[in-house]
Amino acid sequence: MVETGKGFDILDMSNYRVEKLPQRKKSGFEKYMALVGGPLAIIAFVLIYFFSDIPFLNDINHDLLGKTALKRLGELGDAGFSRINYAMLAIFTGAIILWITEAIPNYLTSLMLIITMVLTGVAREVDVYHQLGHPVMWLNILSFVMASMLVKTQAAKRFALWFIVRFGKNATWIFFSFMIINVVLTAFISATTARAAIMLPIFMAVAAVYGATGGDNRNNFGRNLVLQNLFQITSSSSGFLTGSGATLLAGALIAGALGYQSYSYQKWLFAAFPFMVLILLIGWFVGTKLIFPMKREERSPQIEGGMERLKDELHKLGPINAQEIRAIIIFVGVLAMWATDSIHGISQTAVVFLGAVIALTPKIGVVKWNDVDIPWHLLLFSAGAYALGAGLDATDLAMLSVNYIYDSLGFTANTPFSVFYLFLTGIMLLSAIFFQSKTMRTLIFIPIAIGTAQKFGYPILSLALPVALLIEHVYALPFNSKPAALLYITDHYSWTDTAKFGFTMLVITWLMIIIWGETWLRFLEYTPNGVFGLF
Repeated sequence: MVETGKGFDILDMSNYRVEKLPQRKKSGFEKYMALVGGPLAIIAFVLIYFFSDIPFLNDINHDLLGKTALKRLGELGDAGFSRINYAMLAIFTGAIILWITEAIPNYLTSLMLIITMVLTGVAREVDVYHQLGHPVMWLNILSFVMASMLVKTQAAKRFALWFIVRFGKNATWIFFSFMIINVVLTAFISATTARAAIMLPIFMAVAAVYGATGGDNRNNFGRNLVLQNLFQITSSSSGFLTGSGATLLAGALIAGALGYQSYSYQKWLFAAFPFMVLILLIGWFVGTKLIFPMKREERSPQIEGGMERLKDELHKLGPINAQEIRAIIIFVGVLAMWATDSIHGISQTAVVFLGAVIALTPKIGVVKWNDVDIPWHLLLFSAGAYALGAGLDATDLAMLSVNYIYDSLGFTANTPFSVFYLFLTGIMLLSAIFFQSKTMRTLIFIPIAIGTAQKFGYPILSLALPVALLIEHVYALPFNSKPAALLYITDHYSWTDTAKFGFTMLVITWLMIIIWGETWLRFLEYTPNGVFGLF
């Protein structure tokens, strides 16, 4: 039974402000990782920066790189391949070690890597400092204003109570309802962090009703609910061309290679949406039935008074008031503007900027700045991740690494298509473990897929589209994406929990994209002979 006394109201959405979430208690293994993480990161940095001599930084096979990579290499020239590359590799390795081990807070790792990039000359100050002012950062900040507005006016509480009363009699319906909500929001909101910020107070309240308040009061319902929301928020973006900035970029790169002005929204939807729905359903089954099966008592509300109390709480809210109506109008207006950006041409960041200005304006708006819940530590972490991506772009380190692997594996014109398909889709999923920036992964791996197809005479879409469908699978570890970092601090699951579910789904997703290439993409003639040519 959830403790409802001691001043804690599980139905009070303000209790789920990010700043109020309890500090996570690390397990024994996590404490050991944190202990060795700092020294290991320092040793790795020193060895790579001062003592490394890696052949591929000086031996570039231009034939296997895509047009974007070749253009970038031409801009850099021979002078670009010097100690700067080793500095970038050292910074990248050290940051990954610190993020994985959590030896220090993730925002501190970001601040350290930013200043180290400046001091080692990897990038100019303006290129790394301005990441905090990136349009996506503003989009995230102002999306938290929208979420706080819904919490402050109790519109979010009203929806959460209605949601539980309507669907909460059965845990399965709770999960499917969130799945539908996340898919619908994805069609309108391309920013995954914005969707996570909007949904967080709602699923936190639902989890509490089912007995999970985080920390010492974890249960498998709470683990599943938060991890499933993370999985749905990120993976659902792959189903729409407008699902995220990364999918839009992938579509633009593919369209450019095909000689089109833009890639068809309908063609992407037809190829990607069924795959996305199938993956979400598999994720629900794997999480709730196999990895974190729920006990009988966890499948029904555990709040004192049960469903009758929830109905009573909803009744106590009374008729919807003027504040809630204004908040809903602003929120729906922002959603409508986001959904019709192709008509009015106003960017999503500008739209939420306008919405936040209206929401914060005295007398007209419904929220004050002190009511806004913005996790600045998460934004600093994101700025560091973007800076790391800028450094990788400046040195072309990732492209050179993949090119070196190609050379080492001896890929030739006689190499079967299946080898390229397996390698490129596999490395795209694997890269999600190390790269926080989906945009950077898109800029690296879509051109490589395009270049590989062009080099060896395969249809561009046979490799580029399957790789593009995997961009959004960024949920295995807490630092793999901003939604992953945000939801991890809810303390509803451990580092081991998210790794167990996340790595399982990455493997399953890889197997599914292979099956998808052999069946549905073959039917659509994107992979004319399938992956292995079985049929």
